[in-house]
Amino acid sequence: MDTISPLEALARITAIGIGATVVMDAWLLLLQRLGVPTLHFGLVGRWVGHLPRGRWFHAAIAKAPPVRHERALGWFTHYAVGIAFAALAVALHGVAWAQSPSLLPALCVGVLTVAAPWLVMQPAMGAGIAARRTPTPWANRGRSLANHAVFGVGLYLAAAGIAWATR
Repeated sequence: MDTISPLEALARITAIGIGATVVMDAWLLLLQRLGVPTLHFGLVGRWVGHLPRGRWFHAAIAKAPPVRHERALGWFTHYAVGIAFAALAVALHGVAWAQSPSLLPALCVGVLTVAAPWLVMQPAMGAGIAARRTPTPWANRGRSLANHAVFGVGLYLAAAGIAWATR
């Protein structure tokens, strides 16, 4: 494998993260069209917007006071986290993986990232650890796992597309 500069690695990671997040968003859009409930990113923005005010946990984020530009903040956060998870994939599997990707490492990282909603977002937004306080916790867990597996596939597809385009 050729070595690449830190700037090129950062650009590659950013592009992989954005691409993987777009794949996940396409999946979520399909689910919405099929009538399956999905996360409203405005609520993510609401949660993030309350962080600087010292409010980390909410009984129910939908009942928390709205914050200015919460939808944009939620979408920005969603993509920033996607880029961070792409950086995790490269940190775990190396820049060589990003230059010549394979599916299994990307899928493993995608599945691993389900820890973020189960252990951070859902408890902080009032749903409890792994959505245990929701009316259908096992269905919500399954959807989260499937969404993050799709993100893992997106990591692979984005990395493969970038690798192909940069040859």
